[in-house]
Amino acid sequence: MAGHGAEEHPHGADRLCEAGDRVYSRAVRRGRVPRTDAGPVPCLLELGLLHPDPDDMDWLVPTSPQEVMTRLLRGVYDEVSASQRRVGSAVAAFEWYAGLGRQLNTFAAPAEGSAIRVLDGLSRIQAAMDEATEACTTEVLTVQPGGIRREAELTEGLHRALALRGRGVRMRDLYTHVARHGQGLLNYLELMGDTVEARTLDEVIDRLILFDRTVAFIPANADRTMALELRHPALVEYLVTVFERLWRLAIPLTAPLPDTGIEGISHREQSIAALLAEGHQDAVIAERLGISVRTCRAHIARLSETLGAASRTQLGVRIAQVGLDGHRPPPPATALTGRDREPPTAR
Repeated sequence: MAGHGAEEHPHGADRLCEAGDRVYSRAVRRGRVPRTDAGPVPCLLELGLLHPDPDDMDWLVPTSPQEVMTRLLRGVYDEVSASQRRVGSAVAAFEWYAGLGRQLNTFAAPAEGSAIRVLDGLSRIQAAMDEATEACTTEVLTVQPGGIRREAELTEGLHRALALRGRGVRMRDLYTHVARHGQGLLNYLELMGDTVEARTLDEVIDRLILFDRTVAFIPANADRTMALELRHPALVEYLVTVFERLWRLAIPLTAPLPDTGIEGISHREQSIAALLAEGHQDAVIAERLGISVRTCRAHIARLSETLGAASRTQLGVRIAQVGLDGHRPPPPATALTGRDREPPTAR
């Protein structure tokens, strides 16, 4: 098999071929492998999982699994970020076209079965949602932005959720991490039982509700008094893809949030640091993470104290230095105190 090209290994680092898995695993256990071992699996060199040993070019050493994992997660994050930006652009375009339509004929009723319908007013939105609920038979996917869910918001759609549960429809809901602290959400999930599965992320896209992967509802203005009902298969499939990618990145509501790996910095502060590194102002960060501006500034103050930053500019520098900007993995927890860890031993 020696000399086979990459066309015989059509995969990425997230799904190695069987031969590649064996050689890479052996390299991790032993610290290095002879270059001849990689002949049948050129994919390992092409994917950067093995590279020449600078002390002996006849041997190959493995890229650490931690670095490979970070690279994969960064790639997924970039894909999701790009998807979020495209969804935002699409919503803005829909709103613009909807405005042109209202100027053309303010009182024209939307045609039944239209691929895109503008729902103007809460009563029309509620009626369309009730209609979609009655027709739904298998699955509902929702994205719920913002922070702690208010009782009024949870009660608003409770009748639809109970009707869906009665018919055996499965539901998956995405929230921000902040929503974990709301007792109302916990009560709602307890009431719904295993019918609803919930996960959380640092931040999510704007509100989205998908019924049976055939009809989707998204906001059409900032105060959510208008919505778009989407039935175009390509648009709906695109939104389903965005949801599924976010879902894979999200953390089950019942699971704890991962540790940041840096002593004294919480998961939320890590999220704030990444947004600060992107240049966002406090109000924007607060909105995206579903917290108040006051809470956001309190976290920024703690970040500055923990990282020893005396100014906003210095804080940005320190965020990059310790890897909280999202472009590289953070250092070990002892890095901020100057202590070094012992190097790991090969097993």
